[in-house]
Amino acid sequence: MKTLSVGIGCRLHSPAEQIEAAVRAALGPHAFDAIRTVASVDTKAGETGLREFCARHALPLTFFSRAQIAAMPVTEPSAAVRGHLGVDGVCEPCALLAATAGLGDLAACNDVPRAALLMRKTVHAGVAVAIATTTTVADHEHPNNDTQEPNLP
Repeated sequence: MKTLSVGIGCRLHSPAEQIEAAVRAALGPHAFDAIRTVASVDTKAGETGLREFCARHALPLTFFSRAQIAAMPVTEPSAAVRGHLGVDGVCEPCALLAATAGLGDLAACNDVPRAALLMRKTVHAGVAVAIATTTTVADHEHPNNDTQEPNLP
């Protein structure tokens, strides 16, 4: 089942092989074929290596604007990314955005998937990768569920 969203931040002209090596390293025990989508900042839309990597593996590639990315949390802000793009990070926010893409207003419901980072930012040969997945509130126990007494007349 394809459940993983991969966010990628890379240097200009990063080759597909370098991107693939970074993604495989970040996946760890997770299967490569579990990747549902790949995402990056819209300024990377012309990056041949990123497009080639996705084409080789028939992975959808989504781009997000800097405004969308700036609205997302980043666990470890990058001064270099802030200097180049004006945002605190690329791979983590893009992974989270891609994981929730298409949920729209339904994301406020308890049983609708919500994004969570499965793998925080890792850097391999100049390529930053983060992996997100979706979970539902129903996947997690709510506190006090077993301690509430039923309403009796």
